[in-house]
Amino acid sequence: MTTVGRGLSIPSSVVASERAARAAWSQIAEPDDPRVTGFISAHGPIDGLVAALQSIDPQHRIFAQRAHRTDLGAAAEFARRQGIHLLVPGDPHWPVGVDDVAHPPVCLWVRGDPDLSGLRQRSVAIVGSRMSTPYGEHLSTEIAAGVSERGFTVVSGAAFGIDRAAHLGALSTGRATVAVMAGGVDRAYPVAHTALLHEIGASGAVVSEAPPGWAPTRPRFLLRNRLIATMTTGTVVVEAGLRSGSLNTARCAEAHSRPVGAVPGPVTSAVSAGCHKAIRDGLAVLVSDATDVADLIGVLGADAAPHVSGPVSPEDRLAPLERVTFTAVPHRAPVSIDAVAFAAGLTPIEVMGALARLELDGFVVQSDGGWKRVPTRTRGSGQARGG
Repeated sequence: MTTVGRGLSIPSSVVASERAARAAWSQIAEPDDPRVTGFISAHGPIDGLVAALQSIDPQHRIFAQRAHRTDLGAAAEFARRQGIHLLVPGDPHWPVGVDDVAHPPVCLWVRGDPDLSGLRQRSVAIVGSRMSTPYGEHLSTEIAAGVSERGFTVVSGAAFGIDRAAHLGALSTGRATVAVMAGGVDRAYPVAHTALLHEIGASGAVVSEAPPGWAPTRPRFLLRNRLIATMTTGTVVVEAGLRSGSLNTARCAEAHSRPVGAVPGPVTSAVSAGCHKAIRDGLAVLVSDATDVADLIGVLGADAAPHVSGPVSPEDRLAPLERVTFTAVPHRAPVSIDAVAFAAGLTPIEVMGALARLELDGFVVQSDGGWKRVPTRTRGSGQARGG
């Protein structure tokens, strides 16, 4: 044991390595604690831990209080027995994107495949409301499956609603997906997703800042969102109310220069109001399917979406003069050149030339001394002349 004073001793193994010290830090401090960042920056993980436990500053008392009630070596030992991986900054499998936040995690606990290093390059966070609609769940599943088939890893929070649909969509393609939890990776939350989390861990990964055994709390849910937002290439919000926590994820992604997409819903839907506001405020780009998401988040050129446009009619290809003349020609009763010129605001000479070209291309026909349109269904296959 190593004595740190004030009746507190910690296992010598905790101060024997940076990895063990970081595991101990995760047991006495909440995620995103600036005091932890300060101690580690000033002293390093090991000496910083000792300094925090020895500090007489009332603001630091909570660290010693938690250490008194905790076996600081227990989490790492439990993880080792359960096959849970412990990642620390600098590990080859570390998700480097999380280092962008102001107070990065001191370590990450991972059940499943520990290699999270590629997430920053090709992954999509898909998040949204727990109180989702069938519309939102369908789109979440379809988008997740589509981006998975394009080689993106889907990351979400394993909650009810949109998160669940996203994980299921990725799993349906046989690809890995990553769930980021607010509590320990050994605790299924929600309990109803025990089988889902087992399946995620079997092919992908279940990740948390919280050590094994810790329960999720509301603050920890919000804090895990910053990891979802930064470990990934970009974020997509499928359904979100105006106070949805998924908007917190979107704002964090945008603040760290990750692209953000939002799926629109019915304008009368409260569960999509947050998506609509994000699009209106410029926080997010409107996306409607996996192709849009890949275009937004993927590699420029390689993942670009094809140009989409409505059907082009032959009239769309007419030169300007012919188009104006054509719109002035009636469908039924033939009219004179002067009448067409008057309706089009052109001279009779201009109209005569335009009508001749339109007749050659099968758009108009002379009839009873005047001009009228050829019905669409009976037009020939002549090509409209460009101008």
